Amino acid sequence: MTQELSIPFEELELSALWDPAENAKAVVVLAHGSGAGKDHEFMAGFALALANLDASVLRFNFPYMDAGKKFPDKAPTAIAVWRQVRDWVEENMAEGLPIFAAGKSFGGRMASLAVAEGMPAQGLIFLGYPLHAPKKEENLRDEHLYPLDLPMLFLEGTRDPFATPEKMEEVASKLNQHSELSWFEGGNHSFKVARSGRSAAQDGAWLADAATAFIAKHTD
Repeated sequence: MTQELSIPFEELELSALWDPAENAKAVVVLAHGSGAGKDHEFMAGFALALANLDASVLRFNFPYMDAGKKFPDKAPTAIAVWRQVRDWVEENMAEGLPIFAAGKSFGGRMASLAVAEGMPAQGLIFLGYPLHAPKKEENLRDEHLYPLDLPMLFLEGTRDPFATPEKMEEVASKLNQHSELSWFEGGNHSFKVARSGRSAAQDGAWLADAATAFIAKHTD
């Protein structure tokens, strides 16, 4: 059953949701994308599907989202939030289980920047990594990924304008040997497939099997 939580950050309290697994093998800390928060159906669908597959999930809002602002927090703030939330989860919720950092688009990119600055994680899980802006493939957001030595899983839709397959494959080929790239046929940046008839929650749940297999591989 989903529980509402508050996580301290500086003078603020960040809103969070806890989806516990009955027989948890790991904990996934999950950050939202730039346009929708932790309560979005996609986030809920992914989190609840993971919890049913033995990974507890803590999803949280960045400060701008709780404040109702349109534009995301700057990277230094988002990175500081990631570090605080991850440490809070380890102290209060994880019970010694390995902690994976995951995020939709902006949230995943900020997680990787936090790891690049020293945040511990068992692995990184990206739900649509924003490799470049649409039609701006010459400006890649990739440089900080290459030195990372932890396992990374990139879950990508084949019709995502923020990560064209050719560019994403090229970047993935240069990452560490524990990195994986998994394609979801027809999915856009939100993993919506035209005429699929699926809800946003079902689109999120679509990614859970691949994420669970990755988690199992790196918790044994």
